[in-house]
Amino acid sequence: MKKLLIALVAIIALPLTVHAAKWEEGKHYTVAPGQPTNTPELREYFSYYCPACRSFESILPEVTKALPNNAKFVKTHADYMQFTSQEVQYTIAQANLVAEKTGLGKAFAGALFNHIQTERKKIESAEDLEAIYVKVGGDAKKFQQGMKSFSVISLAKKDKKNQDRLHQGRYISGVPAFVVNGKYAINVKALDGKNFVEEFNSLVSYLLTL
Repeated sequence: MKKLLIALVAIIALPLTVHAAKWEEGKHYTVAPGQPTNTPELREYFSYYCPACRSFESILPEVTKALPNNAKFVKTHADYMQFTSQEVQYTIAQANLVAEKTGLGKAFAGALFNHIQTERKKIESAEDLEAIYVKVGGDAKKFQQGMKSFSVISLAKKDKKNQDRLHQGRYISGVPAFVVNGKYAINVKALDGKNFVEEFNSLVSYLLTL
């Protein structure tokens, strides 16, 4: 009986051992100081100005599907890129939160990617973002209220604080950038491009166990 229990433990631990042997700290991921998030998460720092971020949208369903039930996928619009002013990028981050909270996240994201990258139009104010929100079926008054709401403002500030900590520590630099549990920053350049989704999901799964 004792031997059977030992064998079962070994079988259960085997996948983690295989993962650990494959993924190396300093090569495939870096570890930021501080405590991990309270709940398991994969966070993408992205920009609507970034073509690679737009391309990632096509494989996003495969990534989110592979996450365990207790983990969530979160998107944060970065404001550290040079595409436009930091103020505009931060306003976009707030507008993105409003869209997500009102059930228009996917539609808003598609329209904003199209506005900036396909139509080559500028975003210069919250009014520009409101127009896109309304275009995808949102209510202008809800958008205005959302942008001023305590929950959106607080969450945007919290996201920015975490982003700045990671960016200033050089754990994230460009976009898209991916961080597991607010602590493990993935180096996507170290993954096999031919099997990117499979390797990415495998690495995320491993990091969620740390």
